[in-house]
Amino acid sequence: MAEPDAVQTFEDGLTKIRGAYEQALRDATDEPELRLVNGRYVGPQGELTKLLKLMPKLPGDRRRELGQRANALKQEIQTTFDVVLDGIHRRARDAELTGPSLDVTLPGRWPMPGRLHPITRIRNEVLEILVSLGFDVADGPEIELYENCFDKLGFPPDHPATDEHDTFFIEGGKPSGPHSVLLRTQTSTIQVREMSRREPPLAIVSPGAVYRRDDDATHSPMFFQLEGFLVDTDVTFAELKGVLTLFLRRLFDEHVAVRFRASYFPFVEPGGEVDMSCVFCRAWEGDKERTTACRVCKGNGWMEILGCGMIHPVVFENVGYDPEKYTGFAFGMGLDRIAMLKYGIPNIKLLYDNDVRFLSQF
Repeated sequence: MAEPDAVQTFEDGLTKIRGAYEQALRDATDEPELRLVNGRYVGPQGELTKLLKLMPKLPGDRRRELGQRANALKQEIQTTFDVVLDGIHRRARDAELTGPSLDVTLPGRWPMPGRLHPITRIRNEVLEILVSLGFDVADGPEIELYENCFDKLGFPPDHPATDEHDTFFIEGGKPSGPHSVLLRTQTSTIQVREMSRREPPLAIVSPGAVYRRDDDATHSPMFFQLEGFLVDTDVTFAELKGVLTLFLRRLFDEHVAVRFRASYFPFVEPGGEVDMSCVFCRAWEGDKERTTACRVCKGNGWMEILGCGMIHPVVFENVGYDPEKYTGFAFGMGLDRIAMLKYGIPNIKLLYDNDVRFLSQF
């Protein structure tokens, strides 16, 4: 139904737009501003668009005439827009041609290439050394069974490492049996899995993430370990010493000294800690003054680096090996700690903060 004042509103709107659009478009200084001004008139919410929505309210004898006038005005706005846009493009091109010349001999600006994370780098380096010594690489799940994490490795039920405060359990607050599920606390679980499905001889190395409730400058709730083990007939501690000494000298320096100290681990007997001469004060060079001042080794010239030992007969029994026939050795290390020693990183949290300023130093 036609409204009496619709014609007047329509004509006043056309007059207002006609008197303003050209100057507004020509005042635009760049293309984004020009398109913004053009949208105020012919955009989805533009003034002329709103007027065209009044067409159904116009009387029938005026609708055709007013519609033609509105379309003609819309065409005028589009023509003016095209002319002004062409002028903006032309001025920009003229500025490029008449401005300072471009020196095409200058080197290009290449994007900064990505780089490997320090833990990834040290993992690759460690694996390269151990694979060259004859070890195969194996992987295993990070969500594990309680029995693989503790029972089959010979942990006594009351061992501190089995306490629920050291472990992230997936189901339930406390371990209820060998099939309870938890985040693995060491990569030794891969040793259990590999020995359960393979017969000796075998030499395996397995890196991966592990989880414990530790959180300080040298410990993280999630960190990376590497487990290695070898099983065959007549394997001795001398072979373990030979493998680890060669490994550490290839990884750090061919002159480092290595020593073994007795230590207890439930899954090895005998067990030991491995120390090497400090790589920060380079203790093997004999500079006593520099070694005394070294804060890393606290002046004694030695650094603890990893744990090791001969695989306990109980572990062999748990995986179905004959402990009277087979012997073997195992060793484990924290890749985070190796990276900290290799690259002089003071706090383990720097490895996980994802700060590009820090990571770009490696």
